[in-house]
Amino acid sequence: MTMDDSDEGEAAVMILPVILCGGSGTRLWPVSRDKYPKQFQSLTGERTLFQETLARVAALDGARPALVMTNGDHRFIAAEQAREGGFALSAVLLEPEAKNTAPAIALAAFWSMAYAGDPLLLVCPADHVLRDEAALRAAVGHAVGYAEKGMLVTFGIVPNAPETGYGYIKHGDKIDDAGFRVERFVEKPDVATAVTFLEDGSYFWNSGMFLFRASRYLEELKLHRHDMYVACEASYAGAFADLDFVRIPAELFAVCPSESIDYAVMEKTVQAAVVPVDPGWSDVGAWSAVWEVGAKDADGNVFDAAVRAIGCSNSLARTYKLTALIGLDNLVVVDTPDALLVADISRAQDVKKVVALLKQEGRVETELHRKVYRPWGSYDGVDCGDRFQVKRIVVKPGASLSLQMHHHRAEHWIVVKGTAKVTCDDRTVLLSENESTYIPLGTKHRLENPGRVPLELIEVQSGSYLGEDDIVRFEDSYGRDRG
Repeated sequence: MTMDDSDEGEAAVMILPVILCGGSGTRLWPVSRDKYPKQFQSLTGERTLFQETLARVAALDGARPALVMTNGDHRFIAAEQAREGGFALSAVLLEPEAKNTAPAIALAAFWSMAYAGDPLLLVCPADHVLRDEAALRAAVGHAVGYAEKGMLVTFGIVPNAPETGYGYIKHGDKIDDAGFRVERFVEKPDVATAVTFLEDGSYFWNSGMFLFRASRYLEELKLHRHDMYVACEASYAGAFADLDFVRIPAELFAVCPSESIDYAVMEKTVQAAVVPVDPGWSDVGAWSAVWEVGAKDADGNVFDAAVRAIGCSNSLARTYKLTALIGLDNLVVVDTPDALLVADISRAQDVKKVVALLKQEGRVETELHRKVYRPWGSYDGVDCGDRFQVKRIVVKPGASLSLQMHHHRAEHWIVVKGTAKVTCDDRTVLLSENESTYIPLGTKHRLENPGRVPLELIEVQSGSYLGEDDIVRFEDSYGRDRG
């Protein structure tokens, strides 16, 4: 996939946003889950954090369509949310496994060198909130001058509290009125140390955002982490197209070390600069952070429309159904169709401990929501019991499920809305509303939506095993082998 070079003339500066779209957002469970993490959730408005990030970088002068770095599990979610938001993408690169930020940015740099003519890369996490985008645009404008001189620029958030959940950057000598040399990066401090950082005035929060020319990043990576450079170079050389995605071979990427850009490059280079910025930034890493950036009522509460409250203060409640709260103070209440979280807001960081416990127990609620999105649409697990399961399935117009077979279950399909084209062995039928069909165990079958409106149906499964891994695929429009 190549970039759109149809512009007449060339912009004075070309910026290629690189959106890092990994991570699981464990501390925002039960909304954020492994297969549908926080960057794809709407936490602070109607758009998801990923869509907000795409909108933010698209508004920058000289910015081209973003290059998205994600993984195979999230590829269709990222592509669909970009489409829904009306955002063009330069490409979507798929990492076969998470190796932290330094290798991900290296793969992005290799792609940009091949297709975009060595642009300035603006590296942004997909899951942050910035309330003052004008401040960010001004900071990027200053950083461009440094990057064009070969510097590797990071953006330091002006701190307003002794925060222990962020890393810090200590600035050194002043370059000009806009930025400084980087003296050192500092790990997340304890409270006492964070207080001294705030009083010192020469420390910024580490935002995880960077700007540099692609070739300069690769030069510095080759100098300081030659092994990582070689592994990423070989991995990108083996990249191949998979539908609308660029896939990195797992066997080549497996040998790549895992390390952050801070450790691999920024702490070692002598060309690191920091531009301070105060854009109303948050990494929304926990429910307490969602409360902090949320629109509060007169009592300091952040409640959604389904909540009715009496005598509550300084609390956050996010629910999917009518919920009545009485006399709560400093609490988090997060309700989803299959899980409920209630916590003291000061203990919001401990949600990750709950997730770790649930994973030890093998609970699927750490990975999936009751409603699961697929490239063809979605399904919602309505009910289940001994040897049966009921789902509500929605298939997009023109979409189809894979041609498949099950070893352990049979299925009944009842059309609720739209038209279904059903293949069952050698037989193909069209079903309209209130019509149904039966798919026997072991039968090769496929469900399609030939119409122009979403197809909605109820599926009743019965059998000895009803897991999603009981799928044998013969053909698939989305290049999936399983799942």
